[in-house]
Amino acid sequence: MTKKTNPGFAAKYTFRTQWSEEDQAHISHCLEFPSLSAHGDTPEEALKEIQIVVSESIKWMKSEKEAIPEPLGSKAFSGKYPLRITPELHRELTIRAAEQKVSLNQYIQIKLAS
Repeated sequence: MTKKTNPGFAAKYTFRTQWSEEDQAHISHCLEFPSLSAHGDTPEEALKEIQIVVSESIKWMKSEKEAIPEPLGSKAFSGKYPLRITPELHRELTIRAAEQKVSLNQYIQIKLAS
């Protein structure tokens, strides 16, 4: 893409770049805009291209009065995440937490972080 666009306001979004063997190119995605992607010969080029695509998409969404996704880095998170599990798994996790001499909450946090 050769269009001159300032991707500045897109920089707050979350981007991931990976090599695609199938496309023989680096592919970048924006997590807040899962349907968008861009490619480049280098990771840097792919990142620059997806930022342009996101910037142009935001401009279009604004003109159409569409809701624009909030950047993940700007969102406030409560730190609470309700999770339903089977009673058997609940029992097993409680036993493992007791073996480690930590609360069930601490045990799950440790497991999720690792």
